[in-house]
Amino acid sequence: MINEFFKYLHVSPSMLSLCATQTLYMVFVSLFIGSFFALILSFLLVLTREGGIKENKVVFFVLNSVINVVRSVPFIILLVFILPVTKAIVGTRIGTTAALVPLTTFITPYLSRLFENSLLGVNKGIIEAAKAMGASTFEIIVHFILPEAKSSLILSVTIGTITLLGATAMAGVIGGGGVGDLALTYGYERMNFPLMLFTVIVLVVFVQIIQSVGNFLATKARGHK
Repeated sequence: MINEFFKYLHVSPSMLSLCATQTLYMVFVSLFIGSFFALILSFLLVLTREGGIKENKVVFFVLNSVINVVRSVPFIILLVFILPVTKAIVGTRIGTTAALVPLTTFITPYLSRLFENSLLGVNKGIIEAAKAMGASTFEIIVHFILPEAKSSLILSVTIGTITLLGATAMAGVIGGGGVGDLALTYGYERMNFPLMLFTVIVLVVFVQIIQSVGNFLATKARGHK
């Protein structure tokens, strides 16, 4: 029965498994790298902004401007525009690994803004109390800001993950593969409606799982059981 189902879709189980693996690889590797850099950028934005612990108008202006510029570029244009950079970093312009460069470049400024809002949501009274106790900037970040913003940061990562899932569909332009590319190449271009519908269902399931896990972790981070 399963074999008949895949014959109906005109794809093999191995192809579907490969595409699902490619999607998860692109999403979570670029998410990990992007989250790392986004967290650094968001702290720099919060610390150097007007009234911040390390107020620096020049640094804030530069970072703020760069993030705004990168965020304003549509992903499909960014994907092609940074092909030389992709080639320099991973040694090739096509393939699943090559797609990680534009995906990371795309998600980093996006998450930076989400993380920035999460960090700004921390009660300023807590930060003032930490400063009054003589805590260093590093101690304020690690022991006061991060614990308070943890739940909101988790939800931000959840949103970023779902956004990346949608972006991977366009990775097919550079041969990135994935479920989205399967829907476009073997579904849309070949007028294979059953396959398109199936891939949409798979992506919806992915999104539901990601959102549910994110909500659970965020709730747990708030101390609720």
